[in-house]
Amino acid sequence: MTVNPSDYADIDLAPLIDHALLSPSAIGLQVEQFCNEADLRGFAAVCVAPTHVKRAVELLHNKKPKVCTVIGFPTGASTSATKLYEALEASESGADELDVVINIGWLKEGRSDDVHRELAQICEETGRTIKVILEMALLSESEKRLAAELAMDAGAAYLKTSTGWVGGATVEDVRILKAISRDRVGIKASGGIRTVEKAMELVLAGATRLGTSKGVELLKAQGSR
Repeated sequence: MTVNPSDYADIDLAPLIDHALLSPSAIGLQVEQFCNEADLRGFAAVCVAPTHVKRAVELLHNKKPKVCTVIGFPTGASTSATKLYEALEASESGADELDVVINIGWLKEGRSDDVHRELAQICEETGRTIKVILEMALLSESEKRLAAELAMDAGAAYLKTSTGWVGGATVEDVRILKAISRDRVGIKASGGIRTVEKAMELVLAGATRLGTSKGVELLKAQGSR
């Protein structure tokens, strides 16, 4: 898919961006930087590791960007009880949105009921906006469809392509999720979004959120066009 500058001249990327700081070496000063950038630039959210949620909530109090964190990240292979505890703790700490990694092994084993039960419990008991990370690079075409349907039926508000640790967002996967979801939920593309062209390709394909650590650079590059 080739994107011409005229295709995205009127698209404002800022309110679509989840400003992601998920490096295991991230420190408090970086959390402050990302929260300040999100507020200044008008990003949708800051996505930080659970250990940084309380600080991000303090920094963004009464400000527009949401605080997002990850659950079962990056493998999705934590027990259901552990994921639920992590999700509830993050919610109690003030997180607005939770990006939950699906249990990929269960999906591949045919344990659809277990996958659904785990996600539904998190959705119901936290009451937060849940984005289910499907890790599309590891799934077959039929598994992608099944995972998406299970997540939506469980109450997910978004289908998310990937953690960014295994592969990354592709235009084709966003198109697949858009076709499956039929606009019933949002679509978050995440992983490897480093250029304006890539970001716009994903948005034009149907992404309604973009998870990236390069949000500031993307806006600067867009403004220079």
